[in-house]
Amino acid sequence: MSILKYKLRKFDDEKLMLHLQRGDSSAFNELYNRYSKRLLHYFFRMLGANEDKAQDFLQDTFLKIVEKPSLFQQDKKFATWIFTIAHNLCKNEYRRMQVRNSLNNVDDIDTIPVSTKHDYHPLEQNVDGKIFTRALSVELGKLSADQRSVFVLRYQQHLTIKEISKILASSEGTIKSRLFYTTRKLANSLKNFDPNIVEV
Repeated sequence: MSILKYKLRKFDDEKLMLHLQRGDSSAFNELYNRYSKRLLHYFFRMLGANEDKAQDFLQDTFLKIVEKPSLFQQDKKFATWIFTIAHNLCKNEYRRMQVRNSLNNVDDIDTIPVSTKHDYHPLEQNVDGKIFTRALSVELGKLSADQRSVFVLRYQQHLTIKEISKILASSEGTIKSRLFYTTRKLANSLKNFDPNIVEV
């Protein structure tokens, strides 16, 4: 590993963006390595388990960063900023193509290599992962874009309520309420997968 790459790995995301704004392409590579799998997983969940579309949206997101790195403000958190871009891309896609209508036709969701750190909600721990994840994708497809996004960002991307409120441009109270409603609805829909899950 080169000395430059080693130094970049020690930088936080915001400092990497500062280097990118100064024209350092190596900083972009490091950010891509840190966030590409997380964003791919997010898009895959949000776009009806469509692998090709998820890949396209991933590239579009990073293309926006390369083309206009100056849009990032150094007093902001990079993770919040990049997921805001991702969320807005999804909302635009819903408006154009009405993606929700195809979300019930879930393809094989096990074809994308995703970091296990972000794979599963705790409800999935005691059941067959493949079957549960397929059922979860179907149920997520029945939710609104904001409900789906708040669930994915909180339980699969492990972002804080404060970060999600910034991404979705909603108050923390609204995010908590939406998260409670969404989690309760999913728990009820998926309770047959685990005898320990009771209706809430």
